[in-house]
Amino acid sequence: MTPTPKRPSPRKTKILATLGPASRDEETIERLIRAGANGFRLNFSHGSQEEHAETVRRVREVSARLGEQIAILGDLPGPKLRLEELEGGAVDLLTDQELVLTTATNGGSSAGRLGVSWPELPGAVAEGDHVFLADGRIRLRVLESDGAEVRCRVEVGGRVASRQGVNLPRVRTELPVVGERDLEFVEFAARHELDLLALSFVRTAADLDPIYERLAELGADIPVIAKIEKPEAAERAEEIIKATVAGIMVARGDLGIELPLASLPVIQKRLLALAGRHARPAITATQMLASMVNSPRPTRAEVSDVANAIHQGTDVVMLSEETAIGDYPVEAVEAMVAIADAAEEDLPYREWTAFRVAPDPDDVAGTVAQAAVAAAERLGLAAIVVPTESGRTARLVSAHRPHVPVLAISPHARTARRMSMLFGVQGAVAPNAEGVLDLLDQCAGLAREHGVAESGDLIGIIAGAPSQKLGTNLFEVHRVP
Repeated sequence: MTPTPKRPSPRKTKILATLGPASRDEETIERLIRAGANGFRLNFSHGSQEEHAETVRRVREVSARLGEQIAILGDLPGPKLRLEELEGGAVDLLTDQELVLTTATNGGSSAGRLGVSWPELPGAVAEGDHVFLADGRIRLRVLESDGAEVRCRVEVGGRVASRQGVNLPRVRTELPVVGERDLEFVEFAARHELDLLALSFVRTAADLDPIYERLAELGADIPVIAKIEKPEAAERAEEIIKATVAGIMVARGDLGIELPLASLPVIQKRLLALAGRHARPAITATQMLASMVNSPRPTRAEVSDVANAIHQGTDVVMLSEETAIGDYPVEAVEAMVAIADAAEEDLPYREWTAFRVAPDPDDVAGTVAQAAVAAAERLGLAAIVVPTESGRTARLVSAHRPHVPVLAISPHARTARRMSMLFGVQGAVAPNAEGVLDLLDQCAGLAREHGVAESGDLIGIIAGAPSQKLGTNLFEVHRVP
């Protein structure tokens, strides 16, 4: 029996929550969805394929039971330097203590000796250099490097865990962006029908090619998000954004270490504006509600940070360790929902509709999408309904930031799930209609069924006439019977 769709939340900003030891059981997954999570991130830097496969099964089972279109994003590790496995999974580093970073593969990492997965490390650093661990929270200063090991002093201590990242500012590591481990997880994503992939440490648009090539070999249609976390990527952001219709993730953890920290707010604003200009979705990530790892309430600064990203045009706000290993995963999602609800009341919808996306006189679908969003505001439409195969038209409508709900209908469940990651869009699954009149009746019925409109309301319907071969070229104002 198909669950009855519930009336959608008026919230338009989407919430992506990372699943981990604190949240991957079925009960917590259900609580996160009920709290407002629209999608889940699997961090492939941690955990085995068997563990991730079980998590995928749980998410699909729970979301089906709740009648929700929940996206699953697989986050590929990329060429990040990482700590090896630690005894007990984590250790505490004390300020002023000395420790050794070693590239030996004999195990036995402890608080005084940490293994690093890069043989060239000793030759890449020198006395006085800084090494950052755990997204920059822990800072080490190199005392000596003898070509085999690196002796350091802890300048800022804290807890580190297995497989956490190691950052060497201003040191270029000549590692391939896509490694064998990444390609193994691409195959995993294809087998388990994940909805999105994200590639870490992209430097140029060409870095995405090996992922696209492997997906093509596998016959898998999974859009790839480019994570912007290297200075080179920030400089080439427009080129990268144009190369991926899935959009970007502003990954502020590594970006805030590789670049001067004070420049990060300006870079984030520019990246989100560029994504909007090219009608690409954007995710803002890292330390958004970091205090909620250990606290049931966010700080005032964190609330302002999340609201600021929404005001700058992000589609999605992401929770990382807050939901993966934190003590309050559900409360973190609830806090995101409350912040988004308040921030969205003050968004410049009319200005965004008119100017956010760069005009393209050759793009019929984009022009129709903008006209529909403007008409929805002017005519007081209850909703916009978008039948779509791939989700492209829904993405274009979303990019113009409609004030009203958007119901995107696709015959493909994976497309419907992906659309749950677009600002203001609710995905739904329905078979293709037979002819234009049947399509209009179907859209009106589904709008009522999914709670975005009621009988007597006016809705806008965007569709395409196949005979014209123009893609999306129709906009109809329709009264719901």
